[in-house]
Amino acid sequence: MTAILIRLLVVGAALYLALIILLWTMQAKMIYPAPQEAAPLIPGYEEVSLTTEDGLALRAFYRVASDGLPTLVYFHGNGGSLTGAGVANVALAERGFGVLMVEYRGYGGNPGEPSEEGLYKDGDAAIAWLSALGIPAAQTVIVGNSIGGGVATEMARRHDPAALILVSPFTSLPEAAAANLWWLPAKPLVRDQYRNLDKITQLSIPVLVQHGTRDGLIPQRQGRALAEAASNAQFQSFDGLGHELSFVRSSGEARADWIFALELTAANDVAERVLP
Repeated sequence: MTAILIRLLVVGAALYLALIILLWTMQAKMIYPAPQEAAPLIPGYEEVSLTTEDGLALRAFYRVASDGLPTLVYFHGNGGSLTGAGVANVALAERGFGVLMVEYRGYGGNPGEPSEEGLYKDGDAAIAWLSALGIPAAQTVIVGNSIGGGVATEMARRHDPAALILVSPFTSLPEAAAANLWWLPAKPLVRDQYRNLDKITQLSIPVLVQHGTRDGLIPQRQGRALAEAASNAQFQSFDGLGHELSFVRSSGEARADWIFALELTAANDVAERVLP
């Protein structure tokens, strides 16, 4: 009986180790399950191309702001697309905000392979594209959903926009992984970090954090921790909603109302400019 138990323990340990090795080697595909189909152009948007510092041309969708309103730079989640980004921004587009929806490298037919540093380059390219169009950082609001919150937080740290909005965010990617894979040593296994909690303490701009109470992927406590760590933040809790929060119209309306309350207005003649 003892010998059988020992064999079972050895087999179990071997399987556990094999699973850890598999997760280590396959984590890029698990973290970035990039849809490959190119999204159809959304009515009201133009298709534009963002050029990254490492030479990639990324397809993105853009709509011009009206009435001097700011422009949102939107970064979607790890399984998202421009189509989903359009849904997430319906309420804001209807209210007249400009919107630049970024598609990452390796997603939606774009060249390249996604990674933390790669997505940061994609974000930098979006901010540079708007700057070339004549839209300064002070007239942009950076928005990120889920893992897009990691890109958004880093872009806010680098570029000092008017405000930052995080929807269903995590404190860091290892913390998010540990919340789901509690039975594995997830934290030391995760290579890409997205250390939002460390970075958000460096920001002085207004921050809005939205999180659903029934988020089964990223616990709401992580969103609350980010809001508590920021120097100028508001936390919005949505009862009964999960990780789909970004696509729920009520959350979009709340984002729009929050931005309007910031009173970010400026002369806007971008509609007359030639898109770079």
